[in-house]
Amino acid sequence: MTHAGIIANPASGKDIRRIVAYGSVFDNHEKVQIVRRILLGLEAMGVVRVSYMPDYYGIIERALDGLSINLKMDRLEYYLNMDQRDSTEAARLMAEQDVGCIVTLGGDGTNRVVAKGAGTVPIMPVSTGTNNVFPFMIEATVAGMAAGLVATGKIAAVEGAVRHASLEVVIDDETVDIALVDAVVCDDYFLGSRAIWKTATIKQVFLNRASPDNIGFSSIGGLFRTVAPEDPEGLRLDLGAGGTTVTAPLAPGIIAPVSIKAQSKMVCGEMHAIQHRPCVIALDGEREVEVRKDQQAFIRVSATGPMVVDASKTMAAAQRQGTLLNPKPKGN
Repeated sequence: MTHAGIIANPASGKDIRRIVAYGSVFDNHEKVQIVRRILLGLEAMGVVRVSYMPDYYGIIERALDGLSINLKMDRLEYYLNMDQRDSTEAARLMAEQDVGCIVTLGGDGTNRVVAKGAGTVPIMPVSTGTNNVFPFMIEATVAGMAAGLVATGKIAAVEGAVRHASLEVVIDDETVDIALVDAVVCDDYFLGSRAIWKTATIKQVFLNRASPDNIGFSSIGGLFRTVAPEDPEGLRLDLGAGGTTVTAPLAPGIIAPVSIKAQSKMVCGEMHAIQHRPCVIALDGEREVEVRKDQQAFIRVSATGPMVVDASKTMAAAQRQGTLLNPKPKGN
C-alpha cells in the first residue's frame, strides 16, 4: 500500500469555547502549514497517492500551492453538506479505496465522526481543536512520517497503532452513535450551541478514558482513576450535591469545582442506564443526541473502537527495525 488520506476540518478550533473560555484559535492558515508538513512527511516515507476531503476553505489546495512534491492528489467527489457528515463520508470513501492510514486535523469531535466512517483503517489524529484528549499535539512533519510508515506497511499497524475502546449510545435497543472520550448527559432538552461547558445542567458523565492531566470532563474522572485509551472499560460519574467535590480543568483556563455523588467502573459490554429523561447527550464535547422521556437509553463500552497511530510507538518501531537507516554500500 502506498495510499494515504487526509481529512482537515476547517471548522475545528473555532467554537464557542473561544468566547466562554480561553482556548487558542487554530486558524485555517495554520492548518495549511500543518498539511504541507504532513504531505512532505508522507512522501518521504514512500506514499505516492493521497486522497483528501474537499472543504469550503480549500485547505489542501492552498497547501499544495507552491509545494514541490510528486504525490498524486485525489480530491474526493461527493455531495457536500458542509457539516460533520462530510468527514464521515470522506472517511468511508477512503476506507473503500483501501487507504493505509487517514491523517486527521481536528479535535475530539472531528475524530469521532471520522471514526464512524473509517472502519478498520488506522487514524493519525493531529490536534487542531478544543479540549482535545483523543488527538495528539505533535509536530506535523513527524505525524506525516508516522502515518506514511503505517500507510506503506513499512511499519505494521500492530506495531505502530493501538485499538482504542469507544462508548456506544444505545436507544431502544439500537446503537445510534459513538463517543471516543466522553458521553455527557444534560437535562436541558435542546441542542442549541453544540459545545457544552456549563456543569449545572450535567447529570451523568460516561468516560472512555480518564487521566488527571487531561482537560475537559475526562479530567474529572482522572481525579478518581486512570482509564487508558486501549482499556476495554470505562468510568461512570453521577453528579449531584452532597458528594465528593473535585477541582478540575473543564476548559482552557476554566478550573472549577464539581460535585460527584457516585462513581463506578464500566465493564466492557455492560449497559449503563441514562437516568434523566428527557435529556441531550453530548458526545466528545458537543450536543448530539436527544433522548425523549418515553425512550430507554444506555451507554456501554465497546472494545472495537478506532485503530489509532501512535507516532512515538511507530517511530520507535522504525528505530528497532532500522527502517530509516541507509546501509553502507558493500566494500566500504
